[in-house]
Amino acid sequence: MTDTSIADPSNDMEPFNLQFPFTRTLGNTLSTFFSAVAQGQLIGVKVGGRVIAPPLEYDPETGADAGSEWVKVGPRGTVSAWTYVPEPTHLHPVQGPFAFAFVTLDGADTPMIHVVEAPEDQLRSGLRVEARFKEGDEVNGRIDDFVFVPATDPSPSEGAGEPYQAPAEPEIQTMDAYCDLTYVDNAAPVTRVWTQALLEGKLVGRTCPQCGRTFVGAVSLCCVDAIELDESTQSEMPQTGVVTNFTVITPVPYPGQKETEPFVRCSVMLDGTDAVLGQQTIVGIPASEVRVGMHVALEWEPEGQRDVSEIGNGGHGSTGGAVVGWKPTGEPDEPAENYVDRMM
Repeated sequence: MTDTSIADPSNDMEPFNLQFPFTRTLGNTLSTFFSAVAQGQLIGVKVGGRVIAPPLEYDPETGADAGSEWVKVGPRGTVSAWTYVPEPTHLHPVQGPFAFAFVTLDGADTPMIHVVEAPEDQLRSGLRVEARFKEGDEVNGRIDDFVFVPATDPSPSEGAGEPYQAPAEPEIQTMDAYCDLTYVDNAAPVTRVWTQALLEGKLVGRTCPQCGRTFVGAVSLCCVDAIELDESTQSEMPQTGVVTNFTVITPVPYPGQKETEPFVRCSVMLDGTDAVLGQQTIVGIPASEVRVGMHVALEWEPEGQRDVSEIGNGGHGSTGGAVVGWKPTGEPDEPAENYVDRMM
């Protein structure tokens, strides 16, 4: 996540940056298409009397299965519309000025949207372009294995419209991808109150005047009585409690993983209340020694080093980077009847 200033009352909009890698399976249609791309060949699928390129799994007009009557298209095509990108970001497929354009490939009846690398003053409806493919180790069998550039020879593409014989088992079956999404979260007032309290080394909760239940975190509504909990219901919460349940997590390798040994996420019921904080970290003892009924106390990060940038409106009782975790106090375990069947 990016740094934010969620506790600043003057800042109503908080940017978040969500990043994660993932691998997706492609299915027969996209596997065939990307395997052809890796070989420097563009293809479409013939369905309903026309050639759709890139191929789709279903006829967009009828919803029927598009089948596998593959057809060679391109490598040349014609631009019909475009939008120019003078200053690409790190998420764009090329790092110089370019256009996203509709290109109808020779042999195809539908346009595809793709990158055209050309000076802005050269772009026009009717511009002939050709695919420029990556070579050697740069080839990954992905849509960014090629871009379009102005064609040196505007004549029709040789072989366009001819049948394409796909292998029984396409080479490209999966694709590695990376999500990088930045969005703005309008921090709710109750979220600001919660994060400001964390920066000050406090936990705050709100008690429903109707049912008497106390909720901790960025909560402004009683989930039992569905009534608003305004600031008059707010009070400071204890910083000690009892572990009511927990999960031991064994880390698996993935980009950005910092944990190497099994760790615990637990729920802590704060002393003297029925307020439960979920997804809390236990520190100071091995994961194998954590147990329900164990008394714990909150350990804060040093003042000035507390980070609440990852806490959004959906965080509820999240403590983010404001705390180190909860340490056992050494007191005798709490009897089960004192902490079961409590509200989250």
